[in-house]
Amino acid sequence: MAAELTAHDLIARHRPTLDQALEAIRTRAYWSPHPEHPKAYGEEHGSLDAAAGKAAFDALLGGRLDLDQPGTDDWVGGEVSPYGIELGVTYPHADLDVLLPAMKAGQRAWRDAGPQLRAAVCVEILKRISDRTHEFAHAVMHTSGQAFMMAFQAGGPHAQDRGLEAVAYAYAEQTRTPEAAEWSKPQGKRDPLALTKEFTPVPRGIGLVIGCNTFPTWNGYPGLFASLATGNAVLVKPHPRAVLPLALTVQIARQVLTEAGFDANLVALAAERPGEGIAKTLATRPEIRIIDYTGSTSFGDWLEAHARQAQVYTEKAGVNTVIVHSTDNYKGMLANLAFSLSLYSGQMCTTPQNLLIPRDGIHTDAGPKSYDEVVADLAQAMDGLLGDDARANALLGAIVNPDVKARLEAAAGLGEVALASREITNPDFPDAVVRTPVIVKLDGAKPDAEAAYMSECFGPVSFAVAVDSLTDAVELLRRTVREKGAMTVGAYTTDSEAAQQIEEVCLEEAAQLSFNLTGGVYVNQTAAFSDFHGSGGNPAANAALTDGAFVANRFRVVEVRREA
Repeated sequence: MAAELTAHDLIARHRPTLDQALEAIRTRAYWSPHPEHPKAYGEEHGSLDAAAGKAAFDALLGGRLDLDQPGTDDWVGGEVSPYGIELGVTYPHADLDVLLPAMKAGQRAWRDAGPQLRAAVCVEILKRISDRTHEFAHAVMHTSGQAFMMAFQAGGPHAQDRGLEAVAYAYAEQTRTPEAAEWSKPQGKRDPLALTKEFTPVPRGIGLVIGCNTFPTWNGYPGLFASLATGNAVLVKPHPRAVLPLALTVQIARQVLTEAGFDANLVALAAERPGEGIAKTLATRPEIRIIDYTGSTSFGDWLEAHARQAQVYTEKAGVNTVIVHSTDNYKGMLANLAFSLSLYSGQMCTTPQNLLIPRDGIHTDAGPKSYDEVVADLAQAMDGLLGDDARANALLGAIVNPDVKARLEAAAGLGEVALASREITNPDFPDAVVRTPVIVKLDGAKPDAEAAYMSECFGPVSFAVAVDSLTDAVELLRRTVREKGAMTVGAYTTDSEAAQQIEEVCLEEAAQLSFNLTGGVYVNQTAAFSDFHGSGGNPAANAALTDGAFVANRFRVVEVRREA
């Protein structure tokens, strides 16, 4: 039995981290308590090093992950790594009529703990996860298909940062109103009216986190910790192909809650049988009052329409666009775009899809470049980046599912192929499906091309769309964001008036914009505590990760008045 965690010890241990997180979201400056480098972890740091993390992951394979949850009526599994390994881990399958009442039972004590203690417990959970980052990296890699270093960073410290960011916002919003106030209203010659008022943040109910296949922790942690820190119990429903990282998260959370004197059932797992599809059932149960979802537009729209009893936060799909107008660093622009289009085989909701390029060409520091030259030079830059198979494997990872592979293969028939996709063998994982991206040239003025570039083609597919002018590019950007949504917009221009036009569209249509990225920051990356992921203002997502609006409606403030 682990040592008990007292409220005083937890707050004393984690209040400095919480204060730093609060300062970071205020200033938007760079900060992270979670190291990005694998060598920063080890026994001397109280965490698993690379060898211990790999051994811990290997020990999970073929085993049963017992969470000691009430209502367990079966054991389910079936995950197969995109790298070709059958994980063989089984998880508890829950009788919801038993599990959900058990989850509600602990909410009173969790509510009464108050924002500060809840935040401290959440930070302790994140600290325990951080100590096992190497183990989590393998779990994320072999469920999402990310290459190891990306799985380590995005699935580890970056995900943990997003979870802590949500805790900070939750604390800030809950403490915006004082716990108590003395109220006195003058009545002239008569005695004043006097009341004592108490204000308590109360949870909505049970939060449901519906996990995604590609970024189970990075996309899952904001909603999980936002709901938990605001007093709600949380039920985690992972994607069937990416259960392990979130199951480990639930296991750690339950351990910490128990040690801190709270009900472990405040956090639970809802794994499902193959083809069971319990998300719709869960989403419409009356006990579920908050839903966090990352995935397809169709199911996100369904949740928003049918889960009427819940506050629904969705990150769906969009068509991300880059306008290429002019540049004073042509080589840097090409290198930056090549990396952005290649990272994790384009399987990111932030990866650019449409590159809008004037058909008359662009001005650069290397002289004028025609549309054909820009596209050919970008293809050459990607060939150079991915020409070495070892480097390509480290950057591309593996194709996450057959649907992505099918879209990639079909894309070549949509227009003139400027860069053909090729197959790469991963010597460590010969069964992995690894493909380089394809670039297809399309004429933006042709109706048949519009059907392609105005639809999301998730995966390593990009369209170089020829447009007549900057005005046409800006209007196409506006229409794309308004109709299809966008998680990211990029632009390259040396013209201040052009920049102003692009920026105005992004402000009006609520799309996050990056200008002239030519170095080591890419349009498809966002930093916790500083960058907002999505805006909540266009069809790609109805919420931003993470801002005050993301947490404030997960609780309500209840007032109790007494005569003084």
